[in-house]
Amino acid sequence: MDKKLVALLACPVCKGDLILDRERQELICRNDAMAFPIREGIPVMLAVEARTLSTDERLDRR
Repeated sequence: MDKKLVALLACPVCKGDLILDRERQELICRNDAMAFPIREGIPVMLAVEARTLSTDERLDRR
């Protein structure tokens, strides 16, 4: 996924910034502690599809 595209996207819950995790193919929202999946190059920006970040992930400030 292109970084320019990620810069245009916002969290559907809080409208905050997202961080691209290329390894896991997810878009991370630190504000809501949610990870939105990227499937076949398309971000799935639905809160019901997102997973909650673990405590360790919340503390990791990459």
